[in-house]
Amino acid sequence: MPGPTSPILVTGGTGTLGRHVVTLLNDAGYLVRVLSRRPHSDTDAVRYVTGDLATGEGVDAAAAGVNTIVHCAGGATGDDRKTANLLRAASRHGATHLVFISVVGVDRIPVSSRVDRTMFGYFAAKRAAERVVTESDVPWTILRATQFYELILRVVRALTTLPVVPVPAGFRFQPIDSRDVAARMVELALGEPAGVAPDMAGPQVYPATDLILSYLHATGRRRRLVSIPLPGAAARAIRDGTILAPDHAVGTRTWEDFLAETLSARR
Repeated sequence: MPGPTSPILVTGGTGTLGRHVVTLLNDAGYLVRVLSRRPHSDTDAVRYVTGDLATGEGVDAAAAGVNTIVHCAGGATGDDRKTANLLRAASRHGATHLVFISVVGVDRIPVSSRVDRTMFGYFAAKRAAERVVTESDVPWTILRATQFYELILRVVRALTTLPVVPVPAGFRFQPIDSRDVAARMVELALGEPAGVAPDMAGPQVYPATDLILSYLHATGRRRRLVSIPLPGAAARAIRDGTILAPDHAVGTRTWEDFLAETLSARR
């Protein structure tokens, strides 16, 4: 467990998940250090270290004196390299626990062909980063979660700028509130390394079409939707439900709740 005076390092601490993690750790009385690519002003409870996981710049300074790291930073490519840079610094400074956020189904989605890599490279990147974590000498916990509501909204908003909206045929999602995931990440960070933790998924499963139609209805717009059968083994795995975890549904805030609250706030 984190020591009483040792800060907890959060990567991606200004992002969708990380900012909730930082707030929850502060609320629990912990000092937080955030690694960020852009400078930020420190507060009484949060110190920012400017650095870049991709190059390794600033990572050593961020990991110095830290026992526990919550690794929320990620992207579509290079997650393994970024995670390796972080873990090398963590190992040098004697970190005793790294908590890593991953994706439900990442260990069961084949991403081998060029088509798969082009469309679903994110899963391959997360899986490669998982291997870096498990092969490190730093004790670890991996939590796999489904897609956040915020990500679904960004994708749906982008798709509906088109006059005709392509919808992957047979795709279903079980999106989750990022605040629920953050609470679980903090719980895991304050405990002992646990290996691969049970999956987390949102309270409902939605066909992709329903997610788009509900957004269009909420925004008072109409679009024509066209079902597109995507090729490849990865797409087939997703159609088979690989990215769902109905036995691990958590939370009560639905996609409709999130959508209503978000659109109301923006108005």
